[in-house]
Amino acid sequence: MQHPVGPPLPPPHRPGHGPAAGWSPAAHQPGPHQADPHQGPPPVPPPPPAPGHPQAPVAPAPPPHVPAPPPDTTGHVPLPPGGPVAVPSAPQAPSAPDLAATTLAVLLIGPAGAGKTSVAQYWAEHRRVPTAHISLDDVREWVRSGFADPQSGWNDHSEAQYRLARRTCGFAARNFLANGISCILDDAVFPDRPVVGLGGWKRHVGPGLLPVVLLPGLEIVLERNAERSGNRRLTDEEVARIHGRMAGWYGSGLPIIDNSQLDVPATARVLDDVLARSIASPPAW
Repeated sequence: MQHPVGPPLPPPHRPGHGPAAGWSPAAHQPGPHQADPHQGPPPVPPPPPAPGHPQAPVAPAPPPHVPAPPPDTTGHVPLPPGGPVAVPSAPQAPSAPDLAATTLAVLLIGPAGAGKTSVAQYWAEHRRVPTAHISLDDVREWVRSGFADPQSGWNDHSEAQYRLARRTCGFAARNFLANGISCILDDAVFPDRPVVGLGGWKRHVGPGLLPVVLLPGLEIVLERNAERSGNRRLTDEEVARIHGRMAGWYGSGLPIIDNSQLDVPATARVLDDVLARSIASPPAW
């Protein structure tokens, strides 16, 4: 015979002791929120899995403590954005301006083999103030897969990569100049393409860009080109054609340096003299 199971009985009363601690005699009386005595005891939830069990919950790891960097840590230096370069102000004194105290943006123009890269590197390395050299050919050759070599034919791809390289160089120059670092850029800019060449550089860098043409004789250019290698070495016919187009800079008003009989250091010194005159009286271009 089965009997209904009621609530648990109170613990036995021991003489000299009151009810068990924490237990009230009324606790066995069913209340409005207690289970029906005829429904049996409530189900007991299973114990949680032991640590290491596959179903045991994994406590989240505390986040790592990252110390705050000190205020003078590299990478936290505020950099002003680069804007268009303004025309350098002419000195008030009649003497020549001090180029070492002037932030300059120089564009060195010339045909292949004129020595633009060598002169630009030397001039940038030997200034007493921070100066960067930005070579258009170096930036253009950042493209490795899909590089459009003009020697294989001038087309829309090579034209687009040249324009993209010029715009990238101009962006870099503005940022260097905005942070007090002078720049010298080199490019074979043709006088018969003013919108794409010189006009493009003026748009990319600003009206303060100082263009200087480096134009030695054809024989010197052919000799220097013969010493080059890779895709930067052109045929003699191409060198002669480019040199002939560069002759259009004569009469343009831009300063021209004939470095046929000058080595690199001597050409850099002449470049300083030309830039000093350009700052005192900027050329119209």
